[in-house]
Amino acid sequence: MLFSSLIFLFAFLPIVLVLYYTVFRKSIRLQNLLLLIASIFFYAWGEPKFVFVMMASIIMNYTWAILVDRYEYKKRILFLAVATNLGLLFVFKYLNFTVSNIDHFFGNIFPQTDIALPIGISFFTFQAMSYVIDVYRGDTKVQRNFLYVALYISFFPQLIAGPIVRYTDIESKLEVRKVSFDDFSVGIKKFLIGLSKKVIIANNLAIITDAAFESIEGGYLSLCFAWLGAITYALQIYFDFDGYSEMAIGLGKMFGFHFPENFIYPYRSKSIHEFWKYNHISLCTWFRDYVYIPLGGSRVKNTGILVRNLFVVWLLTGLWHGANWTFILWGLLYF
Repeated sequence: MLFSSLIFLFAFLPIVLVLYYTVFRKSIRLQNLLLLIASIFFYAWGEPKFVFVMMASIIMNYTWAILVDRYEYKKRILFLAVATNLGLLFVFKYLNFTVSNIDHFFGNIFPQTDIALPIGISFFTFQAMSYVIDVYRGDTKVQRNFLYVALYISFFPQLIAGPIVRYTDIESKLEVRKVSFDDFSVGIKKFLIGLSKKVIIANNLAIITDAAFESIEGGYLSLCFAWLGAITYALQIYFDFDGYSEMAIGLGKMFGFHFPENFIYPYRSKSIHEFWKYNHISLCTWFRDYVYIPLGGSRVKNTGILVRNLFVVWLLTGLWHGANWTFILWGLLYF
């Protein structure tokens, strides 16, 4: 189910809001339960079988966090937690790509797999991992209420396209939250602005972009149309992602949650460094805090180690965006 779909705008969202502020308004626990059920239904609308993948991630990370908090061998448990999360992500997102490349370079060693990609798996996997890592670091307390962890990972506003929310961002709101009229109004405003960016701007820019790509395949793309296609594609990507992020932030405010901004006019930046300071902020800070800094960051005396750290981060950033050599090359270009 997409935020811009009619079923979401005129059925799902109004029903959830009405129930949230009428039948369930007197109990935060019942409101959390409603949001969890709504989130599972939201995710299951397109492909019901993928709900089991998300539920497996929730159960797995809920358990890993408790084990990390309780037992002595914390590093080993954290290693297993990260390995199982990345393993789940690898099977569903990268196994097809890996097998096809092995067969291409070494002959048909393995039968080609055809595993469908669960929507939003990169987002909820990174959120789940950050929760376990933060428990290991002592940045947040382990949550023994399964409902809270399940809602954190599956909450429908940021489930499909981010922003990637840390558990510390919403921890207090899971137990106590109030929505003022001003907050709700701001939420509606941000949602409508995001919806307009997606439907009015991004979707219409996609018409030109698609025509440019079709011209490439047909072999009759002119120089001017190539430039036009490149510009519209860049704008389409921005307004699509920024639109979804604004809708997510707006929806969160309607239910009393405050998500961090994810895009702050990145195309006005004067350098690549500044661009990534304001573009897909939640993803950049995730890689900074959980990959770059643990590797040593920029505070290393050896230039070779610094280059390695940057290489790893940008390689992973490219892979995160998609299982394709074009994404890998895109990441390495920024490196």
